[in-house]
Formats: sequence, structure tokens, C-alpha cells
Amino acid sequence: MGSGSTGLKDNPRGAVRRRFDRLVREIAKFGAVGGAGLLVNLLVFNLVRHATGLQVVRASIVATVVAIIFNYIGFRYFTYRDRDKSGRTREMTLFLVFSAAGLVIENGVLYVATYGFGWDSPLQSNIFKFLGIGLGTLFRFWSYRSWVFKAMPAGEAVAGAESILAEAEKQSHRDQHARR
Repeated sequence: MGSGSTGLKDNPRGAVRRRFDRLVREIAKFGAVGGAGLLVNLLVFNLVRHATGLQVVRASIVATVVAIIFNYIGFRYFTYRDRDKSGRTREMTLFLVFSAAGLVIENGVLYVATYGFGWDSPLQSNIFKFLGIGLGTLFRFWSYRSWVFKAMPAGEAVAGAESILAEAEKQSHRDQHARR
């Protein structure tokens, strides 16, 4: 192993592969929580719409709020449980702001379909509700991972790893001295 190589050097393709694998796992977890949230959203929407006299978009807003609460719990404790947990007030505020923007996107699609084009049969409402959820979800995925559930700062991760390595090295030296 010439030129001071320790054999621990990371090849660039391996690093890219690990980042890609982490992103795929994150998308899968986001999708699992989001899929469950989608079911909650659609079930509450149809229940409220048919059990009350609320108009379509108002029933949709109620359902979206219920799904937002469900999703926050799923994202915080499943999808992003390994992310920085300091600053929960900031996290919750940003989550609510971006969720409200997603709510506007989601229900804006339903509003335009219902009141702009007159497409308000139960089937049409569910189709446009679903389409709105899809567009809102794309926005939410980007905003949650970029702004709300931020990764731990790299400096903290490196400092933690360095302290573990330093302790392991000290232990190795102690073991060598004990054998002598």
C-alpha cells in the first residue's frame, strides 16, 4: 500500500452510490407515510363530504388538515427520525407553513375543477383531489427535506466520528502497552 494509503480511502463511485441509496430509502419512507396520509386524506374527505353538508373544497380542507397532522407524526418519528431534533418550534413552524402552501396547491386544483369547470361529481372531485394531493406532495417533499427536517450539520457528524476514532486509537495503545 504505497504513498501513505491506509486502505480506508473512499472511492467516489461508492460515495455516490451510498448517497443514492440514502435518497431512495428516504423517498420510500416518505412514500410510505405519504401513502398512509393519502388514504387518511381521501377517507376523511369522502366521510366529511357525504356525512355533512360542507361544500367540496371545505370538506377537502378539513381532510387535508387531518392528513397534515397524521403526516407530521409519521415524518418526524419514521421518515426523518434521524434528523436534527433541536429547534422543534422552528421545525413545527416551517412544517405548518409549507403544509399550508401544500394545502393551497392541493385544494386550488380541486377549487378550479369544481368552481371553474363545474366538475363536481363525487368521481370528478376524487380525481381532482387526488391530482391536487400529487402536486402538493411534490412541493412538500422538496420543502420538508430542504427546510423542515434538516440533516445534522456535517461538522457535528465529523466531530462525533473523530472522537470515536480517537477513543478507539487510545484503547489500541492501551492494549499494546498491556501486552508488553
